[in-house]
Amino acid sequence: MTTVSEAQPLPWYCVSGKAGSDEVMTDFSRKARAATVEMRKLFPPTPLQRNDFLSERFDAEIYLKREDLAPVRSYKLRGAFNAMRKVLADDPEQGLFVCASAGNHAQGVAYVCRHFGVRGVVFMPVTTPQQKIQKTRTFGGDAIEIRLTGDYFDDTLAEAKAWCTAEGGHFLSPFDDADVIEGQASVMVEILDEIDPPDMVILPVGGGGLSGGVTRYLSQTAPMVGLRYVEPEGGASLAAAVAAGAPETLAEVNSFVDGAAVARIGNLPFEALSHVAPADVLKAPEDRICTTILELLNVEGIVLEPAGALSVDALSDLANQIRGRRIVCVTSGGNFDFERLPEVKERAQRYSGVKKYIILRLPQRPGALRDFLDLLGPEDDIARFEYMKKSARNFGSVLLGIETTHAANFAALFARLDAQGFVYNDITTNETMAEFVI
Repeated sequence: MTTVSEAQPLPWYCVSGKAGSDEVMTDFSRKARAATVEMRKLFPPTPLQRNDFLSERFDAEIYLKREDLAPVRSYKLRGAFNAMRKVLADDPEQGLFVCASAGNHAQGVAYVCRHFGVRGVVFMPVTTPQQKIQKTRTFGGDAIEIRLTGDYFDDTLAEAKAWCTAEGGHFLSPFDDADVIEGQASVMVEILDEIDPPDMVILPVGGGGLSGGVTRYLSQTAPMVGLRYVEPEGGASLAAAVAAGAPETLAEVNSFVDGAAVARIGNLPFEALSHVAPADVLKAPEDRICTTILELLNVEGIVLEPAGALSVDALSDLANQIRGRRIVCVTSGGNFDFERLPEVKERAQRYSGVKKYIILRLPQRPGALRDFLDLLGPEDDIARFEYMKKSARNFGSVLLGIETTHAANFAALFARLDAQGFVYNDITTNETMAEFVI
């Protein structure tokens, strides 16, 4: 892998007379390259790997930019480092940095505080899992202090900003900061240092720091590269902003893809993304993302968090556009808490149609349960069985979780139930029911 250094010649897109000549290398791209050079003091370039499994599936040349293999297992380290180094260059006496985060940004800030030998105070919601708290503490060591406050992130953020102002610290935003955006653009600097410009880069979108930085860098160095942006279906803040022409606050956010479930895209990132065509912004269903996480884990041994799997998950939506082309997916993070694995498997099975939940109205007579069991197919398995409140004197309700090997088996099972007069209700996709009984 090529390592960026000041001694190396610039690649083709920075050489006079080519598409990325000195005239094209404008202020932002120069700063992003300078940031990349400085980052080599902290960590080497993350791997850019051709993935044979995905390449064969989509009849394309698929590369993964493995930000999940960064020292803190996400790209957030880049923006935190760049912002902090520039603050310290302007004000060497600044010894206090503050952030609010329950995830990757906290770990990046902690890591960089220890590197520069400055004090960091990380505010986290009280509900933050211990695994994330411990990892942040491990990366920061004695350089950081963790303060747990607020049940919801908005409360935590307000507390962090107020405390930072009172103490005279520097607040490090996870994405709405020019220096953070510039640092995240180093992802694209590394990609173009290693391969010729790809046909398309697929980017996950949360607050917009990564997508805004990469977009701006490519617009100045390799504008022929196509871009697609992927956000969780339950947190599509970029799509809302593009439709409205300005950042909009979503009324409701599904927090499952916690690394990208942002209610409002940052103002500064949106300046770089305001021109994006609505068709280039994709929404990934949360349950489908789970199938991607499991497949990459089981087939490739790659551990991705939900936000880190967004770009790979979008390949299925882009299959007709990417055939025969070179594609780079940025796998943005791998901080996956394995305590979530049962939930991920559950969601994946439900999305794939191989697991369903039904409420069965079962006659209260001897042999009724056996009559039902006799209707199950050879590949059907009961994963959950629970008697519920009786709905009538002679009938009882049973919650059933049924797994099978092929989704089509359920159509056959339901046909047999109908033929025998069983009354049932499929609640698999009923979010309200699922929340309370599943």
